[in-house]
Amino acid sequence: MGAGSAQALRFAVIVVSFASSDLLRRNAAALELPDDARLVVVDCFSGEAEREQVRALAAQQGWEALLLDANAGFGGGTNAGAARALQLGARVLVALNPDARIDDRSLEALVAAVEADPMLLASPTVLSGDGSPWFAGSDLYLADGVTRGAAARERFQGAPRREWATGACFAMSAALWRRLGGFDEDYFLYWEDIDLSHRALDQGARLALVDAVVEHDWGGTQERERRSRAKSELYYYYNIRNRLLYAVKRLDAQAVQRWSGSAPRVAYGVLKRGGRRQLVTSVRPWRAYLRGLRDGRRLVRAAARTAPRNVERLP
Repeated sequence: MGAGSAQALRFAVIVVSFASSDLLRRNAAALELPDDARLVVVDCFSGEAEREQVRALAAQQGWEALLLDANAGFGGGTNAGAARALQLGARVLVALNPDARIDDRSLEALVAAVEADPMLLASPTVLSGDGSPWFAGSDLYLADGVTRGAAARERFQGAPRREWATGACFAMSAALWRRLGGFDEDYFLYWEDIDLSHRALDQGARLALVDAVVEHDWGGTQERERRSRAKSELYYYYNIRNRLLYAVKRLDAQAVQRWSGSAPRVAYGVLKRGGRRQLVTSVRPWRAYLRGLRDGRRLVRAAARTAPRNVERLP
């Protein structure tokens, strides 16, 4: 892969790593980028040994390495990588999870779609380990804050909703990224992609799937959890807490109170994504459930003491 130049860098692929050097070696290292592209790997610090693995791999592959002193979260890490990509002159930004694999044709399709429409937030279809669609378009239903795949639209016709694009892999123009200011780092993990999509739509951008495919790497660092369906405690906590953070930031006061009222039910649905067995064999899901509800409702109470931002009103 060539180094590219600030004047000629067509696109940059941004990969945020946290203890993921094995995944980088397996997935990102398989990319064959053209001379006018660059891969920017952002290492959110998880230990000295891991840091050295990322540093050595980046040097071997010719990647641009950004080595952060702390874990900035997914949004913060992507923002840092995007800032470096913009310094290098990238005209299109492609975000890619370390546990995701994209082929050259699909990567080219994403970049070309954005070049043709700089106000496009482009997504691929993301396949799970068994080949079934994990992401093929998704919606946030505004009545209660439940997310559903695009296939559910016919079943929920007329329900207020907003499209959103997964952060696992997407592409957008440098101009649109600058206009949006990147991810909101208050989320740390999860829901930052829903928030980014919300703001993109508000700015007149459009969201679309393009003819591109990304595959999850089921041989990654969380293989044991995936086999058992169980999710991490952080997954549960941030999904539960950040649903209410999004409501506070993007919805009117009436909707915030409605989402707060339905939070226990929706949060239990988040726990069930990891299967029922974990709910009777471990305290961790329930601990995350209680912490997520507590901290989310603290955000709601704090917002109620200040002037609400009425962004999205429902009929």
